[in-house]
Amino acid sequence: SYGLSEKFVGEFLRSNSVSPTDVYVSSKWGYTYVADWNVELGEGEPHEVKDHSLENFLKQVQETSEHIGEYVKLYQVHSATFDSGILTNTKVHEALSKCREEKGWKIGLSVSGPSQDDLIREAMQIKVSGEQRLFDS
Repeated sequence: SYGLSEKFVGEFLRSNSVSPTDVYVSSKWGYTYVADWNVELGEGEPHEVKDHSLENFLKQVQETSEHIGEYVKLYQVHSATFDSGILTNTKVHEALSKCREEKGWKIGLSVSGPSQDDLIREAMQIKVSGEQRLFDS
């Protein structure tokens, strides 16, 4: 639920004194909820907007860090597609790599749409700084 679930999970784990070593938490970034919890929207109005830009990543990774950061083991691109630009945006690749380096999180992606197998194959070839593969899963 667009950040609210991260907040709930973080509060639950902390209030129950759950150690980060005792759980495996993953989260995703890349969608922004825009419907203001309205069930019925006007014709063609979306509930959410996919945005795999650097700016959106930086905003959402900060929110995730604040809510559940110490528990996260895997941080995924939500619903990667060829059209979303995630495979070609080197600035986002560098930011994801920096996130892994600084936070110790594995980096992954979920996929949607046609050609999912091709997308995964291509994503698994992306390297940052010519050495380390960007995506762990």
